[in-house]
Amino acid sequence: MSISTNVIFRVEIDKSQVTFGDVVTAVSRIGGDVMAVDVIQAGKAKTVRDITVQLNVDRYKQLEDSIQSMQGIRIIHASDSTFLAHLGGKIQVTPKAPIKNREDLSRVYTPGVARVCMAIHEDPSKAYTLTAKRNLVAVVTDGTAVLGLGDIGPEAAMPVMEGKAMLFRQLADVNAFPVCLQTKDTEEIIQIVKAISPSFGGINLEDISSPRCFEIERRLQAELDIPVFHDDQHGTSIVILAGLLNALKLVQKTVEHIHVVVCGVGAAGAACIQMLLAAGVRNVIAVDRCGALSADVHYDHPTLDRIASITNPERRTGSLSEVLKGADVFIGVSGPGVLTAEDIQQMAADPIVFAMANPEPEIDPEIAEPLVRVLATGRSDYPNQINNVLCFPGIFRGALDCRASCINEEMKLAAAKAIASIVTEDELNEHYIIPSIFNEKVVARVREAVMEAAVQSGVSKRVPRELAHAEESKVSLMSPS
Repeated sequence: MSISTNVIFRVEIDKSQVTFGDVVTAVSRIGGDVMAVDVIQAGKAKTVRDITVQLNVDRYKQLEDSIQSMQGIRIIHASDSTFLAHLGGKIQVTPKAPIKNREDLSRVYTPGVARVCMAIHEDPSKAYTLTAKRNLVAVVTDGTAVLGLGDIGPEAAMPVMEGKAMLFRQLADVNAFPVCLQTKDTEEIIQIVKAISPSFGGINLEDISSPRCFEIERRLQAELDIPVFHDDQHGTSIVILAGLLNALKLVQKTVEHIHVVVCGVGAAGAACIQMLLAAGVRNVIAVDRCGALSADVHYDHPTLDRIASITNPERRTGSLSEVLKGADVFIGVSGPGVLTAEDIQQMAADPIVFAMANPEPEIDPEIAEPLVRVLATGRSDYPNQINNVLCFPGIFRGALDCRASCINEEMKLAAAKAIASIVTEDELNEHYIIPSIFNEKVVARVREAVMEAAVQSGVSKRVPRELAHAEESKVSLMSPS
């Protein structure tokens, strides 16, 4: 997938050796467009100019080398719009009120703050009303599974965590702070997160490699009384289920009667399978590098053994191509090129294909589209993008507002159904099974569904006012006049 960006080259041009027209020609030859030119310094022999060029990211180095090789030109520095957006980081902490005088200082700091400290000491639950805890999420990573880049370390993971914090704030008014850890040790990560947890109302685990991510999430959720949510697992599975629920409406099939094949049993694949089963799907076959998983086989891998024990009720064996015969749904969370046109042609009528590998899906969408009834990917340049951003802001907004102690299966299912419900019957079609991440209804609808599920499943520590009023209204309507 080609991504376009604007690159600014500051160049020193020796007029006796090269003309500005030569530079424009070099840019055009690489496939770029000169968008703007600013003269920084003009002299008789040399000029310094900023040249803004629009081009594909993958051509950036080629253009830089081309300009650098020209006689009479020196690149002083180069930067693109993406890097400029990251200068100094993308987030900051700002006070809610200014400190203008001694009286302000005495209220927010010493000596006035001591009274507030003691109030929380006597009743720790007051931390939710008297500190930022009620609306603060830690975005925690060790940098071992960052996007499609792999184990690049905690410092290199920071831009992704900052971006996540921006999305939390802009979409759901949740404050989030990146916590990038210089350790890969499972027990050490658990202890660090437990140690910092008093400051936060929720923990969002991010980009931690499998299978460690399962144990880290499981232990933290068991040992903390605030929500712990690994978005790479559950965010993906929630949005996939939302899209699938709407796709099934189009093909007039029900979750109880479909045959689903999930390719890839990493963090996202395992969580997706759990979510499908929780939603009522009875026939799921998981396929990994070793082929279809079956409870008859011991894999000496805790995740594969666990998933094998709850899937493939017919104990089918073989490759992906073999077990896809007659399947209604393919869900790929693996890698490019694993699915072929021939595979799709062997599926049941009106096949549904979710090819989620990013940036290169399991099959080229251009090849798959004519063969399927519904196609979804993780990419933004095709319809039906399955994107975690549809999920995590609303999930945490709801969990924080009802002070949930965890994010359980009931809350995840409610979130998926809420996302699906935003696409109305009039809007629903093969190219629109999932709402846009910029749809303003998403966070509000997910928040409300998550809070209701938390209250009904008994994991909320407070009932938000709007839910209490709704329950009171139901009671009054049911009461005899």
